[in-house]
Amino acid sequence: MSLQVCVMAPDGVFWNEEVGEVILPTNTGQIGILTNHTPLITALDVGVMLVRFQNNWVNLVLMGGFALVNKNKVTILVNEAEMASDVNQEQAQQELVAAEELVNKAETPVDKIQSNLAFKRARARYQATVK
Repeated sequence: MSLQVCVMAPDGVFWNEEVGEVILPTNTGQIGILTNHTPLITALDVGVMLVRFQNNWVNLVLMGGFALVNKNKVTILVNEAEMASDVNQEQAQQELVAAEELVNKAETPVDKIQSNLAFKRARARYQATVK
């Protein structure tokens, strides 16, 4: 038996596949979803979603959202998503370094919030490219 996973972004269905296992980046840490998982609604953090097709793992970058797990269906609503295979590792690493510098330079509360979000996004994109 498998899981039907559908990732939806504001502009439409981003990804829709049958998989064996999903690991989601929640606000309280990672959570693994297998077939016959108990029903669940959870907030998603900016991070990497890992998906297992048979013995191969695929990474997707999720930019926050929510996930609903029910009857072997995982519906994921996100602000933005990106396939790890579409991310340039060198560019992602440069963006991570630049975002870290912004965090260190942030002084006002608004700057701190914006720089932390930029850092989380850059870190997720870079982590998705590292195997």
